[in-house]
Amino acid sequence: MQLLLIRHGETVRIESETGVADPELTAAGRRQAARLADWLALHERLDHLVVSPLRRARETAAPIAERLSMEPEVLHRLAEFDANSSSYIPMEEMKATRHPRLAAMVEGRWEEFGGVPEPETFRRRVLETIGAIAEGHPGESVAVVCHGAVINAYLGDVIGTPRLLWFEPRYTSIHRVLISRAGVRSVETLNECPHLAADPQSV
Repeated sequence: MQLLLIRHGETVRIESETGVADPELTAAGRRQAARLADWLALHERLDHLVVSPLRRARETAAPIAERLSMEPEVLHRLAEFDANSSSYIPMEEMKATRHPRLAAMVEGRWEEFGGVPEPETFRRRVLETIGAIAEGHPGESVAVVCHGAVINAYLGDVIGTPRLLWFEPRYTSIHRVLISRAGVRSVETLNECPHLAADPQSV
């Protein structure tokens, strides 16, 4: 089967909020999602669509579902590691400002900002969830709209790196994995963004 792991679009910043932060897409993020849906409708054959329950993922998946007349399957175990945090700071801002949260993320100190306390538990959850998707759809093409760390955890296991966060998926990027009926996995592409090439405002 073919697995398309897709990161959500650009997301608004939320910090120092009481309760759980579940941010929406920015205007640019909505454009990215629309262009992604148009591109998939023209160039891909999708048999199934799976999405994280978080708002930014659902808003990214919505145009895909509409264009392809599909009903997304929402899987709560695909939520990002910081789903219960009270803040959301975009990666590009953390890198530009050297925000202390970035170092905590890379070093696995996720509990410091409301993330899951055990990174390895998160990795196992991701592998089990995506593994079950693959087993349930042999010979099919399935798109999974999710999050950066989810994509890192799964692809890192495929290539055998021990690092949980080892590369940065771009907004609405596609990461293509081929999985044989015997369970052999291979990464075909990383960070595909052909849908954004003609729209500088979406990058």
